[in-house]
Amino acid sequence: MPGYQRVLLKLSGEALASPDPLQNDRHGISYDMLQKLVADIVSVRNLNIDICLVVGGGNIYRGVSGMAQHKIDRCMADSMGMLATVINGIALQNALTNAGVPTRLMSAIPMPTICEPYACHRATSHLKNGRVVIFAGGTGNPYFTTDTAAVLRASEMQCDLILKATKVKGVYCSDPKQNSDAKFLPNLTYQEVKLRQLKVMDATSIALAQENQIPIAVFSIYEEDGFKKVLQSSTEFTLISAS
Repeated sequence: MPGYQRVLLKLSGEALASPDPLQNDRHGISYDMLQKLVADIVSVRNLNIDICLVVGGGNIYRGVSGMAQHKIDRCMADSMGMLATVINGIALQNALTNAGVPTRLMSAIPMPTICEPYACHRATSHLKNGRVVIFAGGTGNPYFTTDTAAVLRASEMQCDLILKATKVKGVYCSDPKQNSDAKFLPNLTYQEVKLRQLKVMDATSIALAQENQIPIAVFSIYEEDGFKKVLQSSTEFTLISAS
């Protein structure tokens, strides 16, 4: 197993909605999915690996689509989306705490009655003290995705790897749900992702990961213990790196 000491797991908001990948309703928070995620996180924590989490908010409110559907100003829509990530962060923190995992929720948008304001040195201290740290509120700024927030926090925390949880086992040359002949791509460079315009993460995220030389593993959130299996290289996933 590679010598990972600190990793960041990026979860979409939709991943919290339902453990059934075929279910169309991607809203709300599923108790079963929370328990599945907690079990996955505990199994990795037992390997003595520091864990950071960044969670999206699409199961509650997605800024870009909300802007189009409801004619909301982009900055306001993105603010609503960032607040949605805090709701998901609270749910994850509660589930982890109930499982006996010391956890801290930190938000890029200060709201001290609910969670800690994000500060790099305090987050690093929490990790050194064995706590799981959940980063919510995106970057705290509109026009940036939670994927960008994930790479930013991974860079600040000096993580060895970013794990991007998706609905499928990795990156394909095209959408496997629409194209049954889509080819699975186990290894990609940052440059290939950008040139081929693969939609695994937005261009800003990939550029930031490339600049800071942080590899990205893309895997299925629905696989049992998939988080740990990626770290142990015992399952199929896509690795995005410099070479």
